[in-house]
Amino acid sequence: MPADISADAAGTWKLGDFSINRLGFGAMRITANPDRDLAIRVLRRAVELGVNHIDTAAFYRSPGGTLGVGEGPVRYANELIRDAFSPYPDGLVITTKVGPGEDPERGFHNAATPAELRAQVEENLRQLGKDQLDVVNLRIIKKAGADSVAERFAALAELQTEGLIRHLGLSNVRADHLDEAEAIAPVVCVQNSYALDTHRDDDTFLRNCGERGVAYVPFFAIAGPAREGTATTDHSDAVRRLAAAKGVSEQQIRLAWTLHQGPNVLAIPGTGNPAHLEQNIAAGAIQLSADELATLV
Repeated sequence: MPADISADAAGTWKLGDFSINRLGFGAMRITANPDRDLAIRVLRRAVELGVNHIDTAAFYRSPGGTLGVGEGPVRYANELIRDAFSPYPDGLVITTKVGPGEDPERGFHNAATPAELRAQVEENLRQLGKDQLDVVNLRIIKKAGADSVAERFAALAELQTEGLIRHLGLSNVRADHLDEAEAIAPVVCVQNSYALDTHRDDDTFLRNCGERGVAYVPFFAIAGPAREGTATTDHSDAVRRLAAAKGVSEQQIRLAWTLHQGPNVLAIPGTGNPAHLEQNIAAGAIQLSADELATLV
């Protein structure tokens, strides 16, 4: 990777009162790395390369432990982030999520009560070693029909008033959820599954977020339909041709396309591989013309 490439090549966005580079880092995959020291080096290298926005969650952990799945010690993304950076440098924004709960009786479920949400916020504070969380997204398990976020978002707004949270966001939501939440407290970001070849029904929602000054943060931008599995290898012919023409990887084209969808779009690719990290950061400098973008629809 050229020495002058860094995350600031993708431009910046104002996330509440934080100015961040639009190319960030998603911590979900970092716990899969069996080498804890390597995982910490990847996190630190991301920040060296200009990343100042890291997305995480208390439920991002390696297999094993609480539900009796897998073997060996459990590694939590939040604790790896704390060990990599605490005391945190100025300007490094950590965005986390609350909402989903997990236990042997209920499995993976929506945390429905203010007490459950408070407990999750406090667990994020403990794991990260912080007194205040920079951004907390209310993550929901979306259901068809009426599934209001108002009561849960209001509970987080109360914790914001108490000073435990600086800014609030939403994850895995629709436009009506954003309307509900904004009637309660300011929303700085919406984080949804979105990629070149998945969930394109969010195109209008993405633009609407931009009109409101709300960041739109796609996850699975590289993975696409593979989701938690890995980076997809199921690329269209148009993606393959454009990648070959520019001398970059198909994954880099997918990231570049993501960043070209609007100035309010923040990319958060994640990896535990140092080489892949540098490729992801380099994608922020790839420029796609209107004609090139038109070939990727």
